[in-house]
Amino acid sequence: MIKKLPLRFLALLFALSLMTGMTLGQDTINLRFTVWTGNEAHLAMLNGIAAAYQETNPNVTVTFVTIPFADYQTKLAIELSGSNPFDAGWMPESLAVPFLEAGTLLDLSSVTRDNPDYNFADLSEAAMSLYLRDDGVFGIPFSTSPELIYFNRDLFEAAGLETPDVLQENDAWTWDALRAAAKTIKDTTDVYGFQSHGQSIYNIHLWHNLAALTRAFGGDIWNAEGTDCLLDTAESRAAIQFYHDMVFVDGSTVPPGTEADFSAGSAAMTIGFLSQSARLGEVSFEWGIARLPEGPAGYVSVIGQSSIVAFQNSRNPEVAADFVAFITNQQNVETMAQFFPPIRASVLNSGAFANANPAVAPEALETSVVPSILNGSLLPTHVEFPKIDLAGRAAFDALWNPEGDVEAVTTAACEAIEAFMQ
Repeated sequence: MIKKLPLRFLALLFALSLMTGMTLGQDTINLRFTVWTGNEAHLAMLNGIAAAYQETNPNVTVTFVTIPFADYQTKLAIELSGSNPFDAGWMPESLAVPFLEAGTLLDLSSVTRDNPDYNFADLSEAAMSLYLRDDGVFGIPFSTSPELIYFNRDLFEAAGLETPDVLQENDAWTWDALRAAAKTIKDTTDVYGFQSHGQSIYNIHLWHNLAALTRAFGGDIWNAEGTDCLLDTAESRAAIQFYHDMVFVDGSTVPPGTEADFSAGSAAMTIGFLSQSARLGEVSFEWGIARLPEGPAGYVSVIGQSSIVAFQNSRNPEVAADFVAFITNQQNVETMAQFFPPIRASVLNSGAFANANPAVAPEALETSVVPSILNGSLLPTHVEFPKIDLAGRAAFDALWNPEGDVEAVTTAACEAIEAFMQ
């Protein structure tokens, strides 16, 4: 049961203060807002939104605090239990359920669904599913981004290959085509053909990469109910073996322990979200995007969702909730759409989104991003995700060598994570 009493109590106190002549909210308030981005373009945009909020709330400042994604879960929990907890911040889909069930998130109903000026009906109901509990609204997704393939046009040209966007247009963009292109590029240019999502399938982004692969092959990581591991199915094992062979048989894919970075030109393709385009503004090569390739199970889109939440432990919960409503209103969603695909229909289905990202051609957004959003399924999440994450990654450590046994590792991984699924 999610506790909503603190927010209702504060709302009542606010109403009483108006009747008795008190002026709540006039003290100087600094909201601490946590994010996992350190990208200058992202932070400049966020600070601009905060400055606009301050124009009508001159006593409120917002400080954005970056915690690297690898440390986000642990440091966020520590901060929220400390003497100066965060007031609001970003929440990845993987942590949404455990943080919500723990009663950590503030109910935002009064400033979103119950506020006619907010236009709550403009938000995609399906995209909101993780954050709707009973009568409460516990977060607003600001980025519902499909995983995409970023590719280096110059390296494809040097290898004499058709680019992924052309293959996609001709219905020939498959995982087999990606694998063949990666090997050809490595053989002809000596540059790695493929890099995993964040170059971290070997650690923090294991699940991002496995979801894209296993679902394309007809498998998955676990079932929709979160009760059964599916990594040991024939389909999932085929997908994992496919990637293992790209690394250790083809030699085309960045192996563990090797430094390589798509944005530095040392890999021809990578998986990433739309926000990754912010890192490519000054690269020395031409690049493009395509949707994820088709696999034996057809085309599957995998969605990563990041949301904005306010925290129960905030020392300024009313202001924190109000800022969440402000940063996710239509105007600010249009601003954030340059990096983060929105869930507001008024923005996603308008020219505002198609022309929002100056680094990505409107036709690429229309052909690769929008269809992927509309047809995608979320990355896996679970109430016990933090424990599953640690146990699963530990089991997969044995796979990342030439002798890694996919059947043995996936059996061990399922045994490890199913202990937390019952």
